[in-house]
Amino acid sequence: MNIAAMTSLTRLRSASGASAPAASILSRMLRWHFMQLCEIFLGLGQSSFRTLLRSISIGKLKTYQLFDRIKTRLHAGKLNSENLRKAEERWWARLNERDEDFATDLSQAILVSHLDMIKALLDDLGVPNQDGFFAKDIDGSKYLTEGWQQKVYDKFKSVYPEPVLLFYINHLAWEVAKAETVFQPAAA
Repeated sequence: MNIAAMTSLTRLRSASGASAPAASILSRMLRWHFMQLCEIFLGLGQSSFRTLLRSISIGKLKTYQLFDRIKTRLHAGKLNSENLRKAEERWWARLNERDEDFATDLSQAILVSHLDMIKALLDDLGVPNQDGFFAKDIDGSKYLTEGWQQKVYDKFKSVYPEPVLLFYINHLAWEVAKAETVFQPAAA
């Protein structure tokens, strides 16, 4: 979820007077007809999930002031690379339980750790962005032309780790194009 979308959801929660659980239910109801974020993690598999966890940058979480929030939301007493690895099985189970709030927080931690890749992909697609973040009023779907996922994958697969690249391609499709299935690249 980009920063503008997170801000909008926060405003929606505040304006509606909805508590966090009620807002969470509202969020799930609104996305019912579309693929859920948990499905991206699960569709890419546990091996990719392991790589994604190991790619989280504690330094970037601190830089973007997400460290304490992520630590709390992920129920991690101490957030470091060793504890990220140890939590893999427990967090994989939470994804299998379709915990969308957890998936959202985890995806934020992963994505903020790879803003350089996100910026490169968005620039390649021609999507206006500021260092990897969308403008608030952008309609990004018009930049995602037929076959964009495979083209982006083919161009960047030798530059970035495959699990991270596939996660972002699927996240972008989920967030902007309201994708209904997890993208897997065509076999070479």
